[in-house]
Amino acid sequence: MTLSAADAFAEIARGTEEILLAQELKEKLASGKPLVIKAGFDPTAPDLHLGHTVLINKMRVFQDLGHEIIFLIGDFTGMIGDPTGKNVTRKPLSREDVLANAQTYKEQVFKILDPAKTKIRFNSEWMNELGAAGMIKLAARQTVARMLERDDFKKRYGTGQPIAIHEFLYPLVQGWDSVALQADVELGGTDQRFNLLMGRELQKDEGQKPQTVIMVPLLEGLDGVQKMSKSLGNYIGITEPANEMFGKVMSISDDLMWRYYELLSFRPLDEINSFKQAIADGANPRDYKVLLAKEIIARFHDEAAADAAEQDFIQRFSKNAIPDDMPELTLSSEGGEIAIGNLLREASLVASTSEAMRMIKQSAVKIDGEKVSDTKLSIAAGTTAVFQVGKRKFAKITVN
Repeated sequence: MTLSAADAFAEIARGTEEILLAQELKEKLASGKPLVIKAGFDPTAPDLHLGHTVLINKMRVFQDLGHEIIFLIGDFTGMIGDPTGKNVTRKPLSREDVLANAQTYKEQVFKILDPAKTKIRFNSEWMNELGAAGMIKLAARQTVARMLERDDFKKRYGTGQPIAIHEFLYPLVQGWDSVALQADVELGGTDQRFNLLMGRELQKDEGQKPQTVIMVPLLEGLDGVQKMSKSLGNYIGITEPANEMFGKVMSISDDLMWRYYELLSFRPLDEINSFKQAIADGANPRDYKVLLAKEIIARFHDEAAADAAEQDFIQRFSKNAIPDDMPELTLSSEGGEIAIGNLLREASLVASTSEAMRMIKQSAVKIDGEKVSDTKLSIAAGTTAVFQVGKRKFAKITVN
């Protein structure tokens, strides 16, 4: 991809939350020199979801522009445990867990990144060499007061929650990674601001030109409210079967669709804006949700799988005559789930829980076109699906 520095900056800035400092990045791009782009991932879980790929997509943009991409696997930091956003000390992973998860990460990221143009590095390469004496010298560069400026540490300290000493080392190690790699740009989520800026500080101390920090937003999950998370059940995993991915994308709200287009699609912004205009002129939003679903599935499976998933969706839903217009409700769960009978009653799809039980036994209740046979079924928080009772009662329900 050959673009002017101004156009390259516009493409990079798309969908970002903040760039520190934007002028620095413009100057680096104008130099014409290939930049070293760093993004770190602690292999704390074996599977990635679409929320993780927002950052990886941005790496792909840099890669297409001809810059050097370093996918940094935090095998050393993973054994510390990232304290970001945590109100308790995170349990460190074993070396075996870290390496096993790292292998699956490598396999998954190459569904987006070009493996021939991507450098995989492990931060144990330099952290093991730094040793205990080097770590003490590194720790001497920051004060406890400075660490307590970090929002999650401040909250925990203020509420009397324990903070383990090793947790203070995490941002220092992440910052030192930038020194070791001589990074020109580091990418991270908005919750990583403190750690990302630490890299700039340590690079200045080492006489390096400080990295530009690019923060990408946290992608909302299927509920459109909380960030995408496996623990909340509102996620789309990139290794999920194509049919499941398609159904989940089709379940998101029309408003959330544009957020997903902005952060997950590689389509030009002009094209996405033309979709918005078409809908304003009367086109069906569902048609453009199909395009989004197929683009995502083709990326993580292939074009044939995307076409097959679309046909499967048409057979399961269109033939069941699910209407375009239906009530959209948000219901609260208790203890992270809600019983199917209570859900149907609260959504006014049945008059009572006893009617719900009767309709289930008559095979008259469906979730996303699939018949429900279990009268004791519980729906987990984070679920968004189309619930149907009989032939005429429908509601799209999100469970919080």
